[in-house]
Amino acid sequence: MVLVEQKNKKISSNYVYFFGSFGGILFGYDIGVMTGALPFLQNDWNLTNATIVGWITSAVMFGAIFGGSVAGQLSDKLGRRKMILISAVIFALFSIMSMLSPNNGSTYLIIIRVLLGLAVGAASALVPAYMSEMAPANARGSLSGLNQTMITSGMLLSYIMDFLLKGLPEPWNWRLMLGLAAVPAVILFLGVLRLPESPRFLIKHGKEAQARQVLSYIRKNDEEISTEINEIKLAAEQENSASEKTTWGSLFSSKYRYLVIAGVGVAAFQQFQGANAIFYYIPLIVEKATGSKASSALMWPIIQGIILVTGSLVYIAIAEKFNRRTLLILGGTVMGLSFLLPSVINIINPHANPIMIVVFLCIYVAFYSFTWAPLTWVLVGEIFPLAIRGRASGLASSLNWVGSWAVGLLFPMMTASMSQEMVFGIFGVICILGVLFVKFFVPETKGHTLEEIEEAGTNHNK
Repeated sequence: MVLVEQKNKKISSNYVYFFGSFGGILFGYDIGVMTGALPFLQNDWNLTNATIVGWITSAVMFGAIFGGSVAGQLSDKLGRRKMILISAVIFALFSIMSMLSPNNGSTYLIIIRVLLGLAVGAASALVPAYMSEMAPANARGSLSGLNQTMITSGMLLSYIMDFLLKGLPEPWNWRLMLGLAAVPAVILFLGVLRLPESPRFLIKHGKEAQARQVLSYIRKNDEEISTEINEIKLAAEQENSASEKTTWGSLFSSKYRYLVIAGVGVAAFQQFQGANAIFYYIPLIVEKATGSKASSALMWPIIQGIILVTGSLVYIAIAEKFNRRTLLILGGTVMGLSFLLPSVINIINPHANPIMIVVFLCIYVAFYSFTWAPLTWVLVGEIFPLAIRGRASGLASSLNWVGSWAVGLLFPMMTASMSQEMVFGIFGVICILGVLFVKFFVPETKGHTLEEIEEAGTNHNK
């Protein structure tokens, strides 16, 4: 143990924050990689069944529904660091197994990607938890933005790899696209080996001396360390007391109902607004809109990835300058119009350039990237009172993954049975409903203490 501690003492805070958030790369890579791999996979296996295409694409998200909740519970027993290491191993293993899928093995690939989704869901839950417990209070907002930047960078990386590998023989290009996801997983594993455990986890398990040492790597002085240790102890006692007094039924009691509906509703709307339909299927969308082959449309995902990364950096710059509600309402409105206007233009001018719909989707992605994408999780982290935070956050995360899975599964079926404009029109209406939901059901959380937010929720229910 002494050797480990001495080794850890050389770790800089930048190293801790970089590899602490690096799990977002895995998350993002696997969200994006199927975008480029799917057209080649469909050609190679002659896949025309929209249901099978939807399941192969969305299987990761189905697994993630369960991976996040299981990893959260196990990390309380085994530690955040150890669970991130386990997730990296699972991710690498099943990425390679995806690459080795037998020909026309749709069922095999779906099962493997569900298992891969366990690691994706775990990373989505563990990385923000670890970062929030390692970061100083005044840096948590910008560091949550770093996590979003890592996710979008992972997506951009997958789009670039898809583009670079597209010239390979068809039976190999999509396999390499999926298999190369193991590379960032191995990098994450090696990087996290040198990371310390979360001080919050150590204190909850009676290891205060080790927690103090971990904090000495990333805090300025002994006074700051002692103050934080006392705060962690107090928070742990309050959480234990709160968890003993609350049940799942407490979430919808008159005291908490307003805030639970607000937080869980925003998390659900984020996915049902259709963002993942674009992320998963942009080459197929371009193919249907223009008639060009999806496999030749892989520059569009790269453009989309650049927009996403840029938007995440914009969010870091403006996060504390605008109210949460203002950004969500602005983003949702423009996102809704980006879906609805192509349908309106098409009615007025049936001969409009079909690439117009792709341009509007890029506008959607731009506004999504600095509003609903990062702010959903900032708001979920702020809005739930301590007594119900664990259960309510878990419910919000689960519904978010359910929405992600449903959109990935249903989009191919929807476009097979109705026009693309009509499908996007449905998503546009959902975006506008999300704006109305924020306007009438979501309180402002920026600049308010948790106690003030809880009091606002209590007063609203009276």
